[in-house]
Amino acid sequence: MAPRKLVAGNWKMNGDLAALDQVDEIAKAAQDAGCDVLICPPALLVHAMKARAGDMLLVGGQDCHTKASGAHTGDIAARQLCDVGATHVIVGHSERRADHSETSEDVAAKAAAAHEAGLTAIICLGETEDQRDAGSTLEVIAAQLAASVPSGATAGNTVVAYEPVWAIGTGRVPDTAQIAEVHDKLRQDLCAQLPDGAEVTLLYGGSVKAGNAAEIFAIPNVDGALVGGASLAAADFVPIIRAMT
Repeated sequence: MAPRKLVAGNWKMNGDLAALDQVDEIAKAAQDAGCDVLICPPALLVHAMKARAGDMLLVGGQDCHTKASGAHTGDIAARQLCDVGATHVIVGHSERRADHSETSEDVAAKAAAAHEAGLTAIICLGETEDQRDAGSTLEVIAAQLAASVPSGATAGNTVVAYEPVWAIGTGRVPDTAQIAEVHDKLRQDLCAQLPDGAEVTLLYGGSVKAGNAAEIFAIPNVDGALVGGASLAAADFVPIIRAMT
């Protein structure tokens, strides 16, 4: 079975209730798309976005705690995201790894919590500019993948997103050969690590926009995208969705 195609938007710490006006056009485009379409807004907007989009659009969270409940002020449990309509949650984004010192072991624990709650975990991986320049990209990615994917992961509950840190929000994009090299390595390692690794959805993220989406989607083993800033406005995000069809 081929991996499911997915275009996901990560709103990060952007958006408010007024921004949900963008959802109507995005949801309409999702109905005609040849792929799944997901938006991960700030946690406070998950319920409102799901209520507005209904079954026309998938909605997810941007992070979750490793525990199902407890004395963890300010954190959100995976089951709480599920309770308000989320189907997915991003874990291990480079901004969480850098700003909150999350290790790959932390990411694996969060992904396991997501699985336990019935959510699909979008596990993010990526090298820094220094690691790219040192020629250690594949080694870094392989180590992150091995340590970030928990036992019990399957193609049904796990998506892997490759986001080179140096390309996130910078306008810089790896060339097609660089993206293909990493995605081929991810596929190879997933097939060795999971019984259904050939079916795991692999996303590329990092300055994806309407102008380069079709070229990126044409790369083998790229099954979609994790989009940052370009997912905030329907005028920018809808063309990316349509590039997948």
